[in-house]
Amino acid sequence: MASKTAPIIVIKRKSGHGGHHGGAWKVAYADFVTAMMSLFIVLWLMNSSEKIKKAVAGYFNDPKGTASLMGTAMTGTGEPISAAAAKDMQKLKEKLEEQIKAKKDLEKLSKQIEITLTPEGLRVELLEDKNGTFYQSGSARLSDSGQELLALLARELKTLPNSLLIEGHTDAARYSEDATYSNWELSADRANAARRLMQQDGVRADQVTQVRGYADQLLRVKSNSYDPSNRRISILVKNQLGKSPELSGAESAKDQPETRQDSAKPMEPKENGETDGPAKTAQTGQDSTKNQAKPKSGQSRWLARFRGILPRFGKQG
Repeated sequence: MASKTAPIIVIKRKSGHGGHHGGAWKVAYADFVTAMMSLFIVLWLMNSSEKIKKAVAGYFNDPKGTASLMGTAMTGTGEPISAAAAKDMQKLKEKLEEQIKAKKDLEKLSKQIEITLTPEGLRVELLEDKNGTFYQSGSARLSDSGQELLALLARELKTLPNSLLIEGHTDAARYSEDATYSNWELSADRANAARRLMQQDGVRADQVTQVRGYADQLLRVKSNSYDPSNRRISILVKNQLGKSPELSGAESAKDQPETRQDSAKPMEPKENGETDGPAKTAQTGQDSTKNQAKPKSGQSRWLARFRGILPRFGKQG
């Protein structure tokens, strides 16, 4: 009988790395890197100057950098108004309101004169009614009431250093079928007419920095584009970049650091070794500090310290 042979078993072992573990770790690593970058940015901002902090904050509030150029009710993120400037604007607002109430002809129009404080400055708006209070209907010619009110404003504003911005607005009603003269031209002409009259009454030529016509693009009553109050003239008294307009040169000088000329002068030695007064040169009598060498730069100071340490190592041992 033939003998039975044992079966041959072959074991094959796979060598190399294990199977794929997925990409979840990449997401976690990316989150970690992002968090670390945010941490470093925050730490950098905390140690930065106020100017850099304001610049970064202004960019995130207004990335396009156009908000501070708006001369409308929309506000920007320009320089903050100081408490003193805000107080002056509030006083000007109260003074204008009192003078308008004092005139009987203008007191009747108080509901059509709106004075508000905005981050950009003091805004005075002359709102039309259905009969055309300040301008004749479809015209840039001022009525008697409009001329009287603008003359009153000019007498007060001409004494201020603040610049002025004048805007003209219309409603959505078409002016005419003529394409050469539309609401754009009408709003700009009305604002220009207000500028001319105010400058005749004393407003400086360089005080009015901008005259704008918006037609019906910035409606006051958005729910009704034909509302008469959409036809208006707006005069903006601009802030003085966060500074009070009444700030005098004497007050601003208080903020400057005091400088003492004698503090940098060496003291003249007496016979007993004491010092009294700045030292004088024997020939010219001028301060000896003028002949002293200029202070060394940071690199020179470090070299001087290093050279001063070398002799100590030579004495050791």
